[in-house]
Amino acid sequence: MKNLSKTQWTPKVVTALLLAAILFNLGIARNDYFNTDNLNPKIKMETTEKKKKKANETAKINGFALGDIVGTVEAIQANPDIAKFQFRVQNKWINGGHNRSWIKDFYGGGQEDDSRKRPFVYDNSEPPILLGNNEGANPVEYILHGLAGCMTTTLALHAAANEIYLESVESKLEGDLDVQGFLGLNDQIRNGYQNIRITFQIKGDLSEDDKEKLASFVKKSPVFDIVTNQVPVQVDLQYKNLQHALDGIKGTLLHDFG
Repeated sequence: MKNLSKTQWTPKVVTALLLAAILFNLGIARNDYFNTDNLNPKIKMETTEKKKKKANETAKINGFALGDIVGTVEAIQANPDIAKFQFRVQNKWINGGHNRSWIKDFYGGGQEDDSRKRPFVYDNSEPPILLGNNEGANPVEYILHGLAGCMTTTLALHAAANEIYLESVESKLEGDLDVQGFLGLNDQIRNGYQNIRITFQIKGDLSEDDKEKLASFVKKSPVFDIVTNQVPVQVDLQYKNLQHALDGIKGTLLHDFG
């Protein structure tokens, strides 16, 4: 058997052994430090509370982090101006009943938002029976889409803030519209929807109190407010004079080549 005292220890071997010993001791120290059983009752309770608070901050309910919800609410309470938003849409007519909308920039949180690198593009059109070619959904269908999306997000967000867990949420929307109104055939019929019906299918382990809260949450939706209350709308038609534009082009050509 070799005499261990005479074994040739290379620098690499010595370094590896020292490193292993240090890591082993650190591991023991770390385990002792975080083992709340070794703490006195007061420190143990404070440590437990800190862990619980951290867990609550990072916990997610319905896809929302509770810490983010609380942080947002506290920030708005401290400075209500950051709650003011301005959303924008640009639209261009293409042909017939076909037009296209671009949605990208908006103002919110006290500044212009540049988080969207590319615009969302939506084609609006009509089915053939309404003199279109189905290049996109009907604009009044987009209203139902916006209403469904907004009410669903509102429901899930407020449920999360109240620690109500939702397994699934589905909805079906129907809107009744008589086209005699917007075609100008009968001034007794309104141009828009006469009635909208919304049915939600919600799954979850919900108490009667939870269900009452959810029924109130869906009506906090901004789009629900828009379609159920009259919103002041300003319309400004700005006209481009074709002849004036042609004269401007003619003047530029004469200046450059005359």
